[in-house]
Amino acid sequence: MTPGTSSAPSFADLLRSTVTEPGILSAAYSAFHNYSIGNQLLAWSQCLARGIQPGPMATFPKWKQIGRYVRKGERAITLCQPVTVKRPADADDDDGESGVYTRFVYRPHWFVIAQTDGQPVADPPMPAWDTARALAALNVAEIPLDELDGNCLGYARQRSIAISPINPMPHKTRFHEVAHVLLGHTGEGLQADSELTPRTLRECEAEAVALLCCAALDLPGVEQCRGYIQNWWGAGNPIPERSAQRVLKAADQIVRAGRESVPDREGE
Repeated sequence: MTPGTSSAPSFADLLRSTVTEPGILSAAYSAFHNYSIGNQLLAWSQCLARGIQPGPMATFPKWKQIGRYVRKGERAITLCQPVTVKRPADADDDDGESGVYTRFVYRPHWFVIAQTDGQPVADPPMPAWDTARALAALNVAEIPLDELDGNCLGYARQRSIAISPINPMPHKTRFHEVAHVLLGHTGEGLQADSELTPRTLRECEAEAVALLCCAALDLPGVEQCRGYIQNWWGAGNPIPERSAQRVLKAADQIVRAGRESVPDREGE
């Protein structure tokens, strides 16, 4: 997923602003929760830059279908969209086989309701979120914590997580540990979360996922996540673009997995 247009900031920039500026994701999620977290932030940044009120978003044909019309001269919002591509067989390849893969492109096809006129439209209902539903959908088991170290707030092991019964914010740690699983960190061994956790890129990725999930679902813990990540970054240590993409994808997986239902979306 490589940003390729001047109108779309990098995902590393979007994640950095989310970490350093309070309230961005919670507001973006309220306005654009039918879209992926990455696209919520993309849409929000463009609305902010243009002075447009964020709100329900759809393509030109979709607005027309529901009785609203995009005003003349309005510039479309750019989102990142998955595209399925068929790769022809290459004579230079040893196997010579064709295949199908997905790549991501930036396309300016969407408009928010503030750019339209016509029939009133109700905001789409916010879907409920449930921990048990999310863990089941993600194939992650929550097991009793068996660590004797009192500083251990939780850990992830293969596709299992454990949360300390004395953890003051179990939901934040749960997001963090599930992120370790989804990001593939547990394939490298036990990932434990404590006040003494080394500040590695893996920990920063998992804590960034926890921040996004807490912010999107309006749960406490955002400030604690933000402080940890800002402290890890330091001067001259921005989170890499590839890590930002992985963080946004994992957070979106967690949020979507716990939803009561996920409406069809025109953009990924």
